[in-house]
Amino acid sequence: MVRRYFYGLSVAFMLALVLVAPVWPPVLWSLVVIAPLIGVGLHDVSQTKHTILRNFPVIGHGRYWMEKIRPEIQQYFVESNIDARPIEREMRAIVYQRAKGELETKPFGTERDLYRVGYEWAAHALSEVGRLDKEPRVTIGSPQCVKPYSASLLNISAMSYGALSPAAIRALNRGAKKGCFYHNTGEGGLSPYHLEAGGHLVWQIGTGYFGCRTKDGRFDPDMFADKTAQDQVCMIELKLSQGAKPGHGGVLPACKVNKELADIRNVAPGEDVISPPRHKTFSNPMEMIEFIARLRELSGGKPVGFKLSVGRRVEFLSICKAMLQSGITPDFITVDGGEGGTGAAPLEFSNSLGMPAREAWSFVHNALVGIGKRNEVRVIASGKIMTGFHMIRAMALGADLCNSARGMMFALGCIQSLRCNNNTCPTGITTQNPALMKGLVVADKAERVFRFHRATVQSLLDLMDAMGISGVRDITPDLIFRRIGDMRVKTYAELYDFLEVGQLLSGDEVPPDWAEAWRDASPTAFSPAARTV
Repeated sequence: MVRRYFYGLSVAFMLALVLVAPVWPPVLWSLVVIAPLIGVGLHDVSQTKHTILRNFPVIGHGRYWMEKIRPEIQQYFVESNIDARPIEREMRAIVYQRAKGELETKPFGTERDLYRVGYEWAAHALSEVGRLDKEPRVTIGSPQCVKPYSASLLNISAMSYGALSPAAIRALNRGAKKGCFYHNTGEGGLSPYHLEAGGHLVWQIGTGYFGCRTKDGRFDPDMFADKTAQDQVCMIELKLSQGAKPGHGGVLPACKVNKELADIRNVAPGEDVISPPRHKTFSNPMEMIEFIARLRELSGGKPVGFKLSVGRRVEFLSICKAMLQSGITPDFITVDGGEGGTGAAPLEFSNSLGMPAREAWSFVHNALVGIGKRNEVRVIASGKIMTGFHMIRAMALGADLCNSARGMMFALGCIQSLRCNNNTCPTGITTQNPALMKGLVVADKAERVFRFHRATVQSLLDLMDAMGISGVRDITPDLIFRRIGDMRVKTYAELYDFLEVGQLLSGDEVPPDWAEAWRDASPTAFSPAARTV
C-alpha cells in the first residue's frame, strides 16, 4: 500500500513539475533537492532489508540517524555525572583535569548518595604519623629472580599496539619514561613504538606468542631471549586471561592488520588475528610454573609473573600447589576483574563471566597467604583504577601496586565514544587510520600521561596522610567501610575472610569455605574435571 502511494505521488509530482516548468522555469531548480529525495524513496520502497524504510520511505532514515547519534546524545545531554557507564563522567573529568594540570577541586560537596547501599569510604585519623615526601617504590622479584625491578605504585596496564595506534603507544611510553613507571605492552608484541622513547616495559606474552612465535603459532625461545635481552624490558608477564573476556582469545580485525603490524606480530597481513583462548605450551599448573621458570632463565633472570581473571577457585589453588611442589615461585601476579575493558568483547563475556576485581584481589592475596608465599609474590591490581581511592581500596584487599588502562586512555584524550572495535576512534587512540591518528600529538599527550600519573599518586599520598598511614603496608581492610543496608555499615575486614599465614597447609585449620576447593586442587590439572577425562 505504501509503495503504491509513493510511486503514484512521485509520478504525479514529477508530471506537475514538467507542466509548470515552461510557465515558471525557476521551478526546475527545485529538482536539485526533490529529485534525489524521490530517488531515495524509490530505493527505500524497493529494498527488502529494512521494514521501516519500505513502510516509511525517506522519513524512515530519521530513525536510523537518531539511533546512530544516540550515544553522543546520551553522553552530552542525558547522563549525570555519576551514573554513566562504563566509566562515569565524574571519573573521566578528574582524569582530564589531572592530565591537563587544571584545577581539580570540587565545589559544593559530593553528588553521591552517601546513604545508598554500596557507598564506600576510608577512615581518616586525627593523629599525625608523618607524610611521605615521595612515592614509595615496590620491589618485584622473588628469591629466584636475579634482576628485581623497582616499580611505581601506578603503571600502564596491558594495551597492545594494533588495538592502540602508533601515536598512542608512543605517547604512553614517553609519559612512562618521564614518570619512571612501567608500560605493559599487551599481548600484541614489542613494537618499535614501544621501544622508541626508552620507557620501562613489561612484555606480555599471550596465547598467540606474538613477537616470539614460530610460523605455526608456537613459542619461539630464541626469539624471546633475543628480545628480552633489551634493557628496556624490565619484566615479563604471561597472560592466562583478561577480565573483559576471560576464557576468550583476543581478536584484532583485519582492517587494522597492516603489513607493519603483521611483521611485528609474525602473522599474515590483511587477516583477522585471533589469539587462542588457552596456551599451547602447557596444559596443567606444573607445566605452567615450569614454563615461568624457563622464561625467567631465558630472560637472564628478570621478574616473570602471570596475569589472570579468576574463574574457578580450584584452578588458582592448583597453581598454588604447583608452586609448593616445584619450589618455583612467580615474581608477581596481575589480577584482573570481570569489569575489565577491551576494544572488542562479546556482550555475554563482558557482562557475565569472570570474578569481579575486589573479590579476585582478596582471593588471590589470601591464597598466597594461606600457602605461605605472600612475601615472595607481588600482587598487581587491575580493573577500573583511576583515582587514589581506587588504589587505596585495592591495597586494602591485598594488592601491592596497581595498573590502569582506561585511566591512561582518558589521559591521552579518550572521550569514551565506544568506537574502539571498528577502527573509527575519533581521538586517534584505538585506530590504525592515518587520518585519525594524526590528530593525536604525541608530545602533548605524553605530558598528559605523565601529569595524570603524578597527580594520581599524589592523591594516594594525600589520602594516606589523612588516614594516618605512613606506609603502603599499613593500608588494612579495617580502614575501608561499605554501606550494606540503610542502617548497616561494615568494614572490609568484616565483609571479607582473611587467612592466617600457612593456614591452608595446616590440615584441620583450613576454613570451611576453602576446604573443598583446596582438597580438589592438584598440581597436575587445573580442575578436577580435567583429571577425570
